[in-house]
Amino acid sequence: MARVAVVGTTGSGKTTYSRSLAARLGVPHIELDALLWEPHWTVADPEVFRARVDAATSGPAWVSDGNYTSLVRDLVWARADTLVWLDFSLPLVVWRLLRRIVERIRTGEELWLGTGNRETVRNAFFQRDPLLLFAIRTHRRRRRRFVEALARPASAHLAVHRFGSPREAERWLASVEHS
Repeated sequence: MARVAVVGTTGSGKTTYSRSLAARLGVPHIELDALLWEPHWTVADPEVFRARVDAATSGPAWVSDGNYTSLVRDLVWARADTLVWLDFSLPLVVWRLLRRIVERIRTGEELWLGTGNRETVRNAFFQRDPLLLFAIRTHRRRRRRFVEALARPASAHLAVHRFGSPREAERWLASVEHS
């Protein structure tokens, strides 16, 4: 296990989990959101994003988090040897996401260094497609798409760990040997 892709629906805890896994393995952590988002909540051009992901995942060992299925799954999954799927229930995901949003608004935390991007009440709840509604709207579809993608021959090389609860995921993480 040297190159691990951590996936899951919005709000499942991919970044927090992948940071812990990367630290345990002693390998770099790659946050796909940090490669996608630019200042002022601007999305990088697809070619720029792909080039960033290509460079970040070209190393011998890493843990990535994020989905971006149509843009970079072919790069990330082809290079990964292990896939961790945080497949948590919608109520749990919504609760965690709401807590995370409120905490980020409270602290004013910059989400990706150098971008200046912060969650606000306005962008968290009153934008065109607020994150909570996006998570609710896409949860079932993402789950179905992961199942379909993992059934394809292109994913056959992956050691897949699918966790239905945080307790399962944490138990597995605790079993991973430190590097």
